Amino acid sequence: MNAPVAVLGIPYDARSSFLRGAAEGPRAVRQVLHSGMANWSTELGTELEQGHHFDDLGDLDLPDDPAIAFPAIRDAVAAQRGTGRRLVSIGGDHSITFPIVEGLAEPSLTILHFDAHPDLYDELDGDRLSHACPFARIMEADLADRLIQVGIRTATAHQREQAERFGVETFTADQWDGRLPHLDGPVYVTIDLDAIDPSEAPGVSHHEPGGLSVRQLVRAVHELGRGGVDVVGADIVELNPSRDLHGMTGAVAAKLLREILGILATR
Repeated sequence: MNAPVAVLGIPYDARSSFLRGAAEGPRAVRQVLHSGMANWSTELGTELEQGHHFDDLGDLDLPDDPAIAFPAIRDAVAAQRGTGRRLVSIGGDHSITFPIVEGLAEPSLTILHFDAHPDLYDELDGDRLSHACPFARIMEADLADRLIQVGIRTATAHQREQAERFGVETFTADQWDGRLPHLDGPVYVTIDLDAIDPSEAPGVSHHEPGGLSVRQLVRAVHELGRGGVDVVGADIVELNPSRDLHGMTGAVAAKLLREILGILATR
Protein backbone atom coordinates (compact mmCIF):
# COMPACT_ATOMS: atom_id res chain seq x y z
CA MET A 1 0.00 0.00 0.00
CA ASN A 2 1.68 3.20 -1.14
CA ALA A 3 -1.10 5.69 -1.95
CA PRO A 4 -0.52 9.20 -0.56
CA VAL A 5 -3.59 9.07 1.70
CA ALA A 6 -4.90 6.39 4.06
CA VAL A 7 -8.43 5.91 5.38
CA LEU A 8 -8.84 4.38 8.83
CA GLY A 9 -12.06 3.38 10.56
CA ILE A 10 -12.15 4.05 14.31
CA PRO A 11 -15.33 2.32 15.55
CA TYR A 12 -15.26 3.65 19.11
CA ASP A 13 -18.18 5.23 21.00
CA ALA A 14 -17.57 4.28 24.63
CA ARG A 15 -17.17 7.92 25.68
CA SER A 16 -20.54 8.99 24.26
CA SER A 17 -22.64 10.85 26.80
CA PHE A 18 -26.18 10.35 25.48
CA LEU A 19 -26.48 7.49 23.00
CA ARG A 20 -24.08 4.91 21.72
CA GLY A 21 -24.13 3.84 18.08
CA ALA A 22 -21.37 5.94 16.51
CA ALA A 23 -19.09 2.89 16.51
CA GLU A 24 -21.17 1.73 13.53
CA GLY A 25 -20.22 4.86 11.59
CA PRO A 26 -17.27 3.44 9.62
CA ARG A 27 -19.35 0.48 8.44
CA ALA A 28 -22.17 2.76 7.31
CA VAL A 29 -19.83 5.06 5.36
CA ARG A 30 -18.18 2.17 3.55
CA GLN A 31 -21.58 0.70 2.76
CA VAL A 32 -22.47 3.91 0.92
CA LEU A 33 -19.11 4.15 -0.83
CA HIS A 34 -19.31 0.63 -2.23
CA SER A 35 -23.06 0.46 -2.85
CA GLY A 36 -22.99 1.75 -6.41
CA MET A 37 -25.33 4.57 -5.38
CA ALA A 38 -22.74 7.18 -6.35
CA ASN A 39 -19.47 7.23 -8.25
CA TRP A 40 -15.98 8.12 -7.02
CA SER A 41 -15.73 11.49 -8.78
CA THR A 42 -15.19 14.60 -6.68
CA GLU A 43 -16.68 17.96 -7.50
CA LEU A 44 -13.21 19.32 -8.27
CA GLY A 45 -12.74 16.69 -10.97
CA THR A 46 -10.68 13.92 -9.34
CA GLU A 47 -11.65 10.37 -10.26
CA LEU A 48 -10.66 8.65 -7.03
CA GLU A 49 -9.10 5.20 -7.28
CA GLN A 50 -8.46 3.00 -4.28
CA GLY A 51 -4.84 1.87 -4.29
CA HIS A 52 -3.78 4.90 -6.32
CA HIS A 53 -5.19 7.94 -4.54
CA PHE A 54 -5.88 6.28 -1.19
CA ASP A 55 -5.61 3.02 0.70
CA ASP A 56 -8.34 1.79 3.04
CA LEU A 57 -6.74 0.34 6.16
CA GLY A 58 -9.97 -1.09 7.50
CA ASP A 59 -11.06 -0.64 11.12
CA LEU A 60 -9.16 -0.74 14.37
CA ASP A 61 -10.33 -3.36 16.86
CA LEU A 62 -10.85 -1.42 20.08
CA PRO A 63 -12.12 -2.26 23.56
CA ASP A 64 -14.24 0.22 25.53
CA ASP A 65 -11.44 0.91 28.01
CA PRO A 66 -9.82 4.20 26.96
CA ALA A 67 -6.60 3.21 28.72
CA ILE A 68 -6.20 0.62 25.96
CA ALA A 69 -8.19 2.15 23.10
CA PHE A 70 -6.68 5.64 23.12
CA PRO A 71 -3.03 4.50 22.96
CA ALA A 72 -4.00 2.10 20.16
CA ILE A 73 -5.55 4.97 18.18
CA ARG A 74 -2.56 7.22 18.87
CA ASP A 75 -0.06 4.56 17.79
CA ALA A 76 -1.99 3.70 14.61
CA VAL A 77 -2.02 7.37 13.61
CA ALA A 78 1.67 7.80 14.45
CA ALA A 79 2.55 4.77 12.33
CA GLN A 80 0.83 6.25 9.28
CA ARG A 81 2.28 9.69 9.92
CA GLY A 82 5.72 8.09 10.06
CA THR A 83 5.29 6.94 6.47
CA GLY A 84 4.58 10.50 5.33
CA ARG A 85 1.01 9.63 4.37
CA ARG A 86 -1.96 11.77 5.32
CA LEU A 87 -4.69 10.03 7.26
CA VAL A 88 -8.45 10.51 7.13
CA SER A 89 -10.29 8.78 9.97
CA ILE A 90 -13.94 7.76 10.13
CA GLY A 91 -15.45 7.61 13.62
CA GLY A 92 -16.68 6.86 16.11
CA ASP A 93 -17.52 9.54 18.64
CA HIS A 94 -15.58 12.76 18.96
CA SER A 95 -13.42 11.52 21.83
CA ILE A 96 -11.17 9.89 19.20
CA THR A 97 -9.82 13.24 18.01
CA PHE A 98 -7.69 13.60 21.15
CA PRO A 99 -5.58 10.46 20.57
CA ILE A 100 -5.52 11.15 16.82
CA VAL A 101 -3.93 14.56 17.40
CA GLU A 102 -1.56 12.99 19.94
CA GLY A 103 -0.47 10.55 17.24
CA LEU A 104 0.11 13.30 14.71
CA ALA A 105 2.51 15.09 17.07
CA GLU A 106 2.51 17.96 14.58
CA PRO A 107 4.26 21.16 15.71
CA SER A 108 2.46 24.49 15.29
CA LEU A 109 -0.79 22.72 14.46
CA THR A 110 -4.04 24.52 13.67
CA ILE A 111 -7.25 22.58 14.25
CA LEU A 112 -10.25 23.52 12.12
CA HIS A 113 -13.26 22.09 13.96
CA PHE A 114 -16.82 21.96 12.60
CA ASP A 115 -19.41 21.15 15.26
CA ALA A 116 -22.62 22.19 16.98
CA HIS A 117 -20.79 21.81 20.30
CA PRO A 118 -17.43 23.21 21.46
CA ASP A 119 -16.46 19.92 23.18
CA LEU A 120 -14.42 21.94 25.66
CA TYR A 121 -15.82 20.62 28.94
CA ASP A 122 -13.19 20.03 31.59
CA GLU A 123 -15.24 16.94 32.42
CA LEU A 124 -18.74 15.70 31.74
CA ASP A 125 -20.47 13.41 34.22
CA GLY A 126 -17.08 12.78 35.80
CA ASP A 127 -15.48 11.71 32.51
CA ARG A 128 -12.49 13.79 31.37
CA LEU A 129 -12.22 11.67 28.20
CA SER A 130 -15.86 12.15 27.18
CA HIS A 131 -16.67 13.06 23.59
CA ALA A 132 -17.61 16.43 25.10
CA CYS A 133 -14.01 17.05 26.27
CA PRO A 134 -11.42 16.28 23.54
CA PHE A 135 -10.48 19.86 22.76
CA ALA A 136 -9.91 20.69 26.41
CA ARG A 137 -7.47 17.78 26.57
CA ILE A 138 -5.80 18.80 23.29
CA MET A 139 -5.31 22.42 24.32
CA GLU A 140 -4.16 21.54 27.85
CA ALA A 141 -1.49 19.30 26.38
CA ASP A 142 -0.32 22.03 23.97
CA LEU A 143 -1.00 19.74 21.02
CA ALA A 144 -2.31 22.65 18.94
CA ASP A 145 -1.34 26.29 18.68
CA ARG A 146 -4.67 27.39 17.26
CA LEU A 147 -8.22 26.06 17.54
CA ILE A 148 -10.90 27.40 15.18
CA GLN A 149 -14.47 26.24 15.82
CA VAL A 150 -17.21 26.70 13.21
CA GLY A 151 -20.94 26.06 13.53
CA ILE A 152 -21.15 26.29 17.32
CA ARG A 153 -24.66 26.82 18.71
CA THR A 154 -24.74 25.15 22.14
CA ALA A 155 -21.92 26.72 24.17
CA THR A 156 -22.55 26.71 27.92
CA ALA A 157 -21.10 29.35 30.25
CA HIS A 158 -18.38 26.88 31.27
CA GLN A 159 -17.45 26.16 27.69
CA ARG A 160 -17.36 29.87 26.86
CA GLU A 161 -14.93 30.30 29.75
CA GLN A 162 -12.86 27.43 28.41
CA ALA A 163 -12.85 28.97 24.95
CA GLU A 164 -11.53 32.21 26.39
CA ARG A 165 -8.94 30.34 28.45
CA PHE A 166 -7.58 28.53 25.40
CA GLY A 167 -7.89 31.44 22.97
CA VAL A 168 -10.37 29.60 20.74
CA GLU A 169 -11.57 31.40 17.60
CA THR A 170 -15.31 30.74 17.52
CA PHE A 171 -17.67 31.20 14.57
CA THR A 172 -21.21 30.37 15.59
CA ALA A 173 -23.63 28.94 13.05
CA ASP A 174 -25.42 32.30 13.07
CA GLN A 175 -22.21 34.30 12.56
CA TRP A 176 -20.39 32.23 9.96
CA ASP A 177 -20.52 33.67 6.46
CA GLY A 178 -19.06 30.56 4.82
CA ARG A 179 -15.53 31.91 4.56
CA LEU A 180 -12.58 30.45 6.42
CA PRO A 181 -10.05 32.60 8.25
CA HIS A 182 -6.49 32.76 6.97
CA LEU A 183 -4.72 29.48 7.72
CA ASP A 184 -0.95 29.11 8.08
CA GLY A 185 1.10 26.00 8.70
CA PRO A 186 -0.24 22.48 9.19
CA VAL A 187 -4.01 22.17 9.60
CA TYR A 188 -6.04 19.27 10.97
CA VAL A 189 -9.73 19.18 10.03
CA THR A 190 -12.29 17.54 12.30
CA ILE A 191 -15.95 17.35 11.26
CA ASP A 192 -18.65 16.38 13.72
CA LEU A 193 -21.66 15.66 11.55
CA ASP A 194 -23.98 17.43 13.99
CA ALA A 195 -22.43 20.68 12.75
CA ILE A 196 -24.89 20.18 9.89
CA ASP A 197 -28.55 21.00 10.40
CA PRO A 198 -30.43 17.79 11.34
CA SER A 199 -32.79 18.35 8.41
CA GLU A 200 -29.83 17.39 6.18
CA ALA A 201 -27.99 15.04 8.54
CA PRO A 202 -30.37 13.37 10.99
CA GLY A 203 -28.13 10.38 11.73
CA VAL A 204 -26.40 11.83 14.79
CA SER A 205 -27.00 11.31 18.49
CA HIS A 206 -27.43 15.00 19.32
CA HIS A 207 -29.92 16.84 17.11
CA GLU A 208 -29.29 20.58 17.26
CA PRO A 209 -31.43 22.61 14.82
CA GLY A 210 -30.14 25.73 13.14
CA GLY A 211 -26.94 24.24 11.78
CA LEU A 212 -24.75 24.51 8.73
CA SER A 213 -25.69 23.15 5.32
CA VAL A 214 -23.88 20.34 3.56
CA ARG A 215 -23.08 22.81 0.78
CA GLN A 216 -21.33 25.14 3.25
CA LEU A 217 -19.12 22.31 4.45
CA VAL A 218 -18.30 21.12 0.95
CA ARG A 219 -17.36 24.67 -0.05
CA ALA A 220 -15.10 24.90 3.01
CA VAL A 221 -13.31 21.69 2.00
CA HIS A 222 -12.88 23.02 -1.53
CA GLU A 223 -11.56 26.31 -0.16
CA LEU A 224 -8.87 24.36 1.70
CA GLY A 225 -7.89 22.64 -1.52
CA ARG A 226 -7.92 25.70 -3.74
CA GLY A 227 -6.03 27.73 -1.12
CA GLY A 228 -3.20 25.23 -0.95
CA VAL A 229 -3.66 24.79 2.80
CA ASP A 230 -1.35 22.17 4.31
CA VAL A 231 -4.03 19.76 5.56
CA VAL A 232 -2.15 17.03 7.43
CA GLY A 233 -5.20 14.91 8.24
CA ALA A 234 -8.90 14.88 8.98
CA ASP A 235 -11.65 13.00 10.72
CA ILE A 236 -15.41 12.66 10.26
CA VAL A 237 -17.17 11.66 13.48
CA GLU A 238 -20.47 11.10 15.28
CA LEU A 239 -22.39 9.32 12.51
CA ASN A 240 -24.96 7.20 14.35
CA PRO A 241 -26.67 4.96 11.77
CA SER A 242 -29.39 3.94 14.25
CA ARG A 243 -30.67 7.54 14.09
CA ASP A 244 -30.37 7.97 10.34
CA LEU A 245 -33.20 8.25 7.81
CA HIS A 246 -32.83 6.39 4.51
CA GLY A 247 -29.05 6.50 4.90
CA MET A 248 -29.03 10.28 4.37
CA THR A 249 -26.27 11.04 6.88
CA GLY A 250 -24.17 8.11 5.74
CA ALA A 251 -24.34 9.59 2.25
CA VAL A 252 -23.32 13.01 3.59
CA ALA A 253 -20.35 11.49 5.42
CA ALA A 254 -19.31 9.59 2.29
CA LYS A 255 -19.60 12.77 0.22
CA LEU A 256 -17.40 14.72 2.63
CA LEU A 257 -14.89 11.88 2.73
CA ARG A 258 -14.61 11.81 -1.06
CA GLU A 259 -14.11 15.56 -1.29
CA ILE A 260 -11.45 15.50 1.46
CA LEU A 261 -9.66 12.58 -0.18
CA GLY A 262 -9.71 14.47 -3.45
CA ILE A 263 -7.87 17.50 -2.07
CA LEU A 264 -5.37 15.43 -0.08
CA ALA A 265 -4.54 12.97 -2.85
CA THR A 266 -3.89 15.61 -5.51
CA ARG A 267 -1.73 18.03 -3.58
